[in-house]
Amino acid sequence: MGPPAAALIPEINSDKKQLCFEWGPGEMLVCETLFGSTEGKEKRPDCPYVYVVRKDLDIYSQTLRKLFNESHGIFVGLQKDEKEKLGKSRTAQLVRVSKNYRSVIRASMEDSHQLASNVCFPQVSTLSAMELIWNLCEIMFIEAAPAGSLLRHLLDWVRLHVCDVDNMLCDVLRSESPAKHKNFWDLTILVLQGRMDEARQLLSKEANTNPTSVGMCKILDELMKKMPVLCPSNTQTLTEMELKWQHWHEACERFLKDGTFASNPHMETLCKILVGDESAILEKKDLMTNWYHFLVTRLLYCHPTVKHVELHLYAQSSMDLFLGAESSPEPLDIILLAAFELDIHQVIKECSIALSNWWFVAHLTDLLDHCNLLQSHNLYFGSNMREYLLLEYASGLFSHHSLWQLAVDYFDHCPEFGRAYLEHHIERIPLDTEHKALKILRICEQRMMTEQVRSICKIMAMKAVRNNRLGSALSWSIRAKDAAFATLISDRFLKEYCERGSFSDLDLIDNLGPSMLLSDRLTFLGKYREFHRMYGEKRFCAAAKLLLTLMTARIAPCSFWMTLLTDALPLLEQKEVIFSAEQTYELMKCLEDVMAAESKNQKLQDDAETMKVEMLRIGLARNLARAIVKEGTLEES
Repeated sequence: MGPPAAALIPEINSDKKQLCFEWGPGEMLVCETLFGSTEGKEKRPDCPYVYVVRKDLDIYSQTLRKLFNESHGIFVGLQKDEKEKLGKSRTAQLVRVSKNYRSVIRASMEDSHQLASNVCFPQVSTLSAMELIWNLCEIMFIEAAPAGSLLRHLLDWVRLHVCDVDNMLCDVLRSESPAKHKNFWDLTILVLQGRMDEARQLLSKEANTNPTSVGMCKILDELMKKMPVLCPSNTQTLTEMELKWQHWHEACERFLKDGTFASNPHMETLCKILVGDESAILEKKDLMTNWYHFLVTRLLYCHPTVKHVELHLYAQSSMDLFLGAESSPEPLDIILLAAFELDIHQVIKECSIALSNWWFVAHLTDLLDHCNLLQSHNLYFGSNMREYLLLEYASGLFSHHSLWQLAVDYFDHCPEFGRAYLEHHIERIPLDTEHKALKILRICEQRMMTEQVRSICKIMAMKAVRNNRLGSALSWSIRAKDAAFATLISDRFLKEYCERGSFSDLDLIDNLGPSMLLSDRLTFLGKYREFHRMYGEKRFCAAAKLLLTLMTARIAPCSFWMTLLTDALPLLEQKEVIFSAEQTYELMKCLEDVMAAESKNQKLQDDAETMKVEMLRIGLARNLARAIVKEGTLEES
């Protein structure tokens, strides 16, 4: 497990056992301490202060956020490519993915360099180490080049990560007299890296400047030129390569024994390197700077046809020779050594310990898993290594206000525990805005996460109610399919209508559709609004029929019955008889039921209420008479 970002928690009161901590939803460790502010406040043991130590601080780095965002697309693309090719084409495909990851790391390194601040220096160092390790893993595990090609890849690896050589070469060649430049004989580094053409180019400058060394330069140039190299386009076998190498090596030794270069120590050293003299190579350790450069040089001039399985024979000894007995290997050395020894699980373990975030091990392990290199390694607590590391990485992303969206895809591709982790984390995202809530809701709906959908909708509905946004609250409660809450909000709409005489959010209420069936009260609200619309359109008969249905169905709240009866008054006073005698009797019964309920509840009527009841009685009596006359006349005719 990777450690949290290093931080010192001063003056923890461990004696009084006041230290407590917990990893919370934001991945934060909270500790009680006795350390106060520096603004003159005294330390008081009875009032400990709280310090917050954040885990996964890297997610707040601008440069690394770019790394996380761009690598996400590579990861998703790799998962979606289900029809993986076979053999060499599949290997080439995975190598391309690996190179894409490395290009993203290098782009992040360049961004960090451009920021040119002290804060970014540790990140540059970390990113450089990550690219170095990833590149070696690509060579050793993913590409797994055969003997001959392996050394060529390792040489490219060393050249890519020792960047000062090209600058040194340019400085020497741009000088008026390159052969007299103080760093001229540092051209040895070119030989140490197998860059023979460039080394020969520099050596020609010495021949042009110093006539006494022309003969030696010519012989050394010829030796460098004829050094056998196994090229991709070369059809020679390893056996042929080894024979050529042996003849070339013997020629170099002859010139060395003959003392051809004895008068020029620099050229003699170069010839000693060509014959693989380890002491001569180690003399130039200040040019190589690290042991793995020494290892590759050693392989180049001593074991050019080395195989993967043989590298461990030389890696440990090269590190010991280069560092010496007095120096201890750094974490990076241990990781690279494990890669040279083909110990893939040790590489992942050491990287998890050494690096400050989970990005590297999560993506590398996923890629190696696609190479079928981790199939036999399951963890004792259930999940395999790939899934465990992806879960840890994605969990860290969820503590960031925007990167959590990337984490969703990582959880999606963790078949065993991914959904459980997603459900756990997504419920803890702050629903700051409606836009963010809708985004989270779509994620949950796409994954059939019913409980989370309901929870988000309830939270947003409650927020809307607190802000008196009844339309939004009703919309969220309908989406949550929460009948009780929809009933509560419907009551609020009806109360608002009673107070103002009009509805807010008419568009929502007019377009409830089948959603109004969620609860009886919501059904009533929708139908009651439909009654008002019919009345406004002068469809009085249809409006009267709907109003009577709402009253007799008893789905309206008791407190609203008088309002419904009052709504009937304008229809009772129309010139045309709207309510039939039977319907009028129904209305009369509803009025009596209302009066009985108020009497039972001992509710006192004010003057306005009393007048309203009298007007209803008169209106109903008059309409009954008119309806009886009209219906009698119709029967006679």
